[in-house]
Amino acid sequence: MKKLILRVVVYVMMFIILFGGVGAFGYIRSNKEYWIPTRQTPVPVLQALSVPEHNPNKPTVAVLLSNPTTEVFDFMVPYELFAMTESYNVYAVAPDKELKTLSGGLDLMPHYSFDELDRLLGKSPDLIVIPAMPMVDEAKYKPIRQWIQNHADTKMLSICAGALNLADTGLLKGKEAATDWKSFEYNEVTKYPETNWRRDLRYVADGNIVSSAALTSGIDAVLYVISQQLGEPMAKKIAKEIHYPSYSFVKNPEMQPYHMDRTEVAYTLNRAFQWNEKSTGVLLYDGMDDGALTTIFDTYAASGTTKVHTISDAKQPVVTKYHLNLVTRYSMSNAPKLDRMLVPGVEAETLAAEDIKQWHAKDNNVMPEFIHSGSADRFMFDAPLEDLAKQEDVETAKYGIKRLEYRVTNLSFEGKPFSYEAFGIPILLALAALLTAFYIDRRFISKIKKGRHPSTTMDNSRS
Repeated sequence: MKKLILRVVVYVMMFIILFGGVGAFGYIRSNKEYWIPTRQTPVPVLQALSVPEHNPNKPTVAVLLSNPTTEVFDFMVPYELFAMTESYNVYAVAPDKELKTLSGGLDLMPHYSFDELDRLLGKSPDLIVIPAMPMVDEAKYKPIRQWIQNHADTKMLSICAGALNLADTGLLKGKEAATDWKSFEYNEVTKYPETNWRRDLRYVADGNIVSSAALTSGIDAVLYVISQQLGEPMAKKIAKEIHYPSYSFVKNPEMQPYHMDRTEVAYTLNRAFQWNEKSTGVLLYDGMDDGALTTIFDTYAASGTTKVHTISDAKQPVVTKYHLNLVTRYSMSNAPKLDRMLVPGVEAETLAAEDIKQWHAKDNNVMPEFIHSGSADRFMFDAPLEDLAKQEDVETAKYGIKRLEYRVTNLSFEGKPFSYEAFGIPILLALAALLTAFYIDRRFISKIKKGRHPSTTMDNSRS
C-alpha cells in the first residue's frame, strides 16, 4: 500500500512540475507580455502633439486611457467611429499626459489629462467611453475610478470588459449591463452582484449607460449611440464605410451566448506552450487608419503566437488619420530580428511609400506586406484573421473570431488544422514526466522492502 501511495505521489508530482509548471510559467509570461508589454527602448523627447481642434458647438467624447494598459480594440475602434462622423470632438483622455500603452505594445500620448479636459469644457464631457482597463495597481488606477464617479450623470459607454471598470465605480448598481463572454466564464461578474448582467445581448442601454459585450459588440453599441444622437442614416453610413457586416445587431442586439469550447484549448495552449513566437514588425506612418492598425494587435498579438513591434524612423509621434499620437518603440535601424513586416491599411502602399523606401534603404531583408491590400471592400479584421490561419493554424484563427465576438461564417481559412507546436510540446512534456516518474519508481520505489522506510533504501542505493 505504501508503494502504491508513493507511486501515485511521484507520478502526480512529476506531471505537476514538468507539465503544469512549464505550462503555467508560459501562460503567465505570455499573458503579461500582451497585457503589460514593457517598453525596451527609451521614450523620445516629444516636442508637440496633434490635438483635434475643439469646436464648442460639437458634443465632446472622451475615450479613456489608463495605467498600466488599456485594451487596444476597446480604445481605438470607438475612438475612430465617433471621429468618422465629424460631429463630435473626440479626445484620448488619461489621468496625466504621460505615455500610455495599449495591449500588445502600441504606445500613444493622450490629448488631454483629466484636469485639462475639465478646464477646457467647464463641464462634463457629453459622452465617456470606458474600455477594458486592468485594475492591477490601485494607486495608478484610483484616478480613473474617481474621475468617472465625478461625472456620474454623463452619458457613458463601456466596451467589452470595460463594464467591469464601470461596475467598480458603483454606477451599475441596480442596472442591466453586458460585458465580454469571458467575464461570465471566469465568474468576474460575480464580484458585482447588484448588476443584472445580460449574457444574451451584444449591448444593453439602461438610462445614461450603454454597455457592450466582447470587442466587435462594441461596434454595435457605438453605432447604436450614434443612431440615437445623430440619427440612423449616420450610423448606417459609418457601418457602410467600415464594411461592417453585422448592422442587424444594432437594431436587434440579441445573440446566442458564447461558452468555452475546443478553441479555448487552442488559445490556452498557444499561451502556455508557443515557444517559437513570430517576431512581427508593424510599420507606423502618418495618416494611417486607426482601425486597420488595431487589427494587427488584436489578431496576431492577442493570439499568443506573435510578438508585435512598432517601427518607424519618425522622431516625433506618428499621427493617425484621426489624430492619435503614436510613439514608435523601434527605429528602422535598431529593429529586433523580424520574421514579418506588416503595413496595415487599404491605402498603405500610397501613404507609406516614403517610409517603405527608407525601410529598403536600410538594407532590411524582410519584405513589407500590405496586409489589407485588395481588401478595400472588406471589414478590417477579415484579411488579418485569414492570414493568421495561414501563419499559424485554423483553430487559432477560429478562436480569434470568437474572442472578437465576430459573428460571421464567410471567412476562408487555409492552414494547418491546429498548432503542432502548441499541442506537441505538452505531449512531450507529459511523456517526459511519465518517464521521469517511471525512472524514480524503478530506481527507488520498487526496491523498497516491506517494513523498511523508503529513505533508508534510497540512502543505501547511493552508497
